[in-house]
Amino acid sequence: MTDPEPAFELDCRGKRCPLPIIELARHIEGVAVGELLAVVSDDVAARADVPAWCRMRGQEYGGEDAAGDGVPRYLVRRLV
Repeated sequence: MTDPEPAFELDCRGKRCPLPIIELARHIEGVAVGELLAVVSDDVAARADVPAWCRMRGQEYGGEDAAGDGVPRYLVRRLV
């Protein structure tokens, strides 16, 4: 069984560290507890930054897949 599509997707293409994480922090409360938020980012630092942010903020890192154009997409489940 696969997770449903994210409730919200942040397009952070072209934004460099720390902007994808700042956007994630700004928008996480816009999704309900239990829902997924996706961060689409072509910044290589996001691969480490998103899971680290989740650990520090008590959210669940849901892994990585790809947006329709192949850009990495990082999934975050809001827990709190």
